[in-house]
Amino acid sequence: MMNAKVILKKGQGREFKSGGLWIYDNEIDRVEGSYENGDIVELHDFDDFFLGYGFINENSKIRVRMMSRKKENPVTDELIETRVRNAWEYRKAVMADYMAEYLNRDDALTGLSCRLIFGEADFLPGITIDKFSDVLVIESLALGTDRMKDKILDACKKVLAEDGVKVRGIYERSDAKVRELEGLARTKGFIGESFDTKVLIEENGVKYYVDVENGQKTGFFLDQKFNRQSIRGLCKGKKVLDCFTHTGSFALNAAAAGAASVLGVDASDLGCEQARENAALNGLENIASFQCADVFELLPDLERKGEKFDVVILDPPAFTKSRASIKKAATGYKEINLRGMRLVKNGGYLATCSCSHFMDEELFLKTIADAARDAHKRLRQVEFRQQAADHPILWGGAASYYLKFVIFQVCDEM
Repeated sequence: MMNAKVILKKGQGREFKSGGLWIYDNEIDRVEGSYENGDIVELHDFDDFFLGYGFINENSKIRVRMMSRKKENPVTDELIETRVRNAWEYRKAVMADYMAEYLNRDDALTGLSCRLIFGEADFLPGITIDKFSDVLVIESLALGTDRMKDKILDACKKVLAEDGVKVRGIYERSDAKVRELEGLARTKGFIGESFDTKVLIEENGVKYYVDVENGQKTGFFLDQKFNRQSIRGLCKGKKVLDCFTHTGSFALNAAAAGAASVLGVDASDLGCEQARENAALNGLENIASFQCADVFELLPDLERKGEKFDVVILDPPAFTKSRASIKKAATGYKEINLRGMRLVKNGGYLATCSCSHFMDEELFLKTIADAARDAHKRLRQVEFRQQAADHPILWGGAASYYLKFVIFQVCDEM
């Protein structure tokens, strides 16, 4: 039984009522009953109409994160297992063709690397779990589900085991600064037995070592898997520049597709070192080379030297993580796209993206259009893509739609 009931102000809860899972502090009229931060509470509308169950945290502007909308569906161990099971069944369904093409073997489910739990989009708010072959990496960012993470992980192991997938190890990467906004300490380390944190995975037929301990986020960006695949047809026999290469994933897809040469650039020494290791792992070290440099400094330098590429790929980190810095971020996106376009041969291709949900689709495309105008280039859109299907977009949950990826043919002005 719930000890507390949250009552909304009249006309509030619009995001939740549109399909989202968040209730903000300024939408709440009052809380009746006693509770501790992280407890499950009932949510009621201003007229006392029952809206669902969620967990409350006074430390966060997202005051209640919802877990269930049905009175008969309280937050129990059974509900958690159902959420996990539904998430895994969804991944198997939407990635069946991918597994058949790239992982056509007896242990395809074990070999599959995917986002297993995507927080709100899988109705487990604040929790991300990535599956790298037989290793799970968890990032926990909300107090309520942080208290449930052991049960969530137990459910993951149980559900995967039913399909013959034995989890070899679990690593926690809850070291993001945003945890402090929830009143949580930043933490990372093994959950359970220790294991080699350099995990071998295969994606699109390319092998990678994923550093789940020291890599960015959970160690590898699985959301771009189909976007990396999409550039392959443009790269055969071509000269390719991959900016913000991280551990070389776009660069190695280009090289594996038969590119004549690929230059990957990243500001991280560790990232470039791992990219070189991944190139050697695939026998592509003679095609793909990697340079540690600031992309904002390197692109104008390449332009001054008269360098030109058949394909330029821009996969930057999120330039904005708040609404307050959108204008500054747009300036950054415009700069790299303008510079990138100037390095593309006439008739060549630019693949560009943004991974910030604050940089919405409309603003991102407008920023690219402004860059093309200032670069005196004409763009022909080849393809617009989003994050991979294992990162589903929850309508009404704006934060779940974050990745915009566009391929253009770049032409000189007529």
